[in-house]
Order: sequence, then structure tokens, then C-alpha cells
Amino acid sequence: QARLAESGGGLVQPGGSLRLSCAAFEIIFKIETMAWYRQVPGRQRELVASISRGGPTNYLESVAGRFTISGDFAKNTVDLQMNSLKSEDTAVYYCSASPEGWRGAFYWGQGTQVTVSS
Repeated sequence: QARLAESGGGLVQPGGSLRLSCAAFEIIFKIETMAWYRQVPGRQRELVASISRGGPTNYLESVAGRFTISGDFAKNTVDLQMNSLKSEDTAVYYCSASPEGWRGAFYWGQGTQVTVSS
């Protein structure tokens, strides 16, 4: 059964760093795009960063320059390096995978909590 497995969340102080990792298993299609979203209670899930086969990346404006997404499409993995974390980055972070031509996320991970607090 297809699934995405995330790891790397946790508690970090403001200004600190975390690295999130995600691996996709038993995906029936060729993954074209992998991405990270985040959600806080009461708000819509938002796209944080995405990467497509061939390398194009896209970032939420508020994380550009602090977060870096990297992917290995041979292994179906994607990482999110988060530096200079702020309290407003606190959220549940979700990994996603999508085939070519699909808008948005086709598969979701279960989510991993990131808390930025002193």
C-alpha cells in the first residue's frame, strides 16, 4: 500500500535548525513532484516548498532563504532543511507526492510536529 513516511520533527528554540525527511513507498506512478506543506489549527494547509523532477523548486515567501528542499527521485525521498526557525514556523508538516499533470498533492504523509519555542 502506498505511503509516505516522515521523520525529523521536534522541539527547537528560535533561531535553531531542523531537518525533515520523507520517503515514499509502493507508489504506483512515477513521482513528478514532492513537496512539504504545513498546517496550524484553524488555518488552511499551506505549501511550504516543492521540488519537481529535473530540479525546479518553489518556496513560500516567508521561508525563502531559510528553508531548502532537496529530493532524490531515484529513491523517492525528499528533505526539508529548516534554518533560522521562528515561532511562526510552528505547525504540523506534511510530505506529499504527485504524478505529472496532477495539481496539488496526490499522496500525503501522516505529518510531523515542528514546535519552535524557547
